[in-house]
Amino acid sequence: MPKQSDTKKEGLNRDRTLRFRVTAVEEAEIESRARNAGLSLSALLRAGALHHPIRSVVDLKAVADLGRINGDLGRVAGLLKLWLAEKNGQGASAVEVEQMMIEFRELQAAIREKMSAVVFPRKS
Repeated sequence: MPKQSDTKKEGLNRDRTLRFRVTAVEEAEIESRARNAGLSLSALLRAGALHHPIRSVVDLKAVADLGRINGDLGRVAGLLKLWLAEKNGQGASAVEVEQMMIEFRELQAAIREKMSAVVFPRKS
C-alpha cells in the first residue's frame, strides 16, 4: 500500500504555487541543500520560509553512528566492571580500572549531549 503523505494525513491541500527567480549558482546551492536534507525543493523552501528546522540527513546518520559508539563504550565499561569483579588485582589496579570506567561514563555523557544538540537544536 502506498504511503500517504503527511500533507494528506493532516487534511492540507497545497494547491498554491509560488514562483521566484534565482541565479544558476543559487539554484545549484538550493538543490544541494535539499539533497543533503533529504527533502524536495518545495519542502526545503517551505521549511526555510516558515522557520522550521532543517536537519541534514548526514547529521542524522552521524547521530546514529555516535549512538553505536556510545553503546560500544557502555559494553566495554561493563566488561571492565566484570573483569574488576572477577580478576581484581590482576593486571591493572582496581583504582585504575575504576578511573577508566569513570572516564568512559563521562565520554558517554558527552556523546549523548552532542547527539541531543543535533537532533534537538536549541533556538537562538
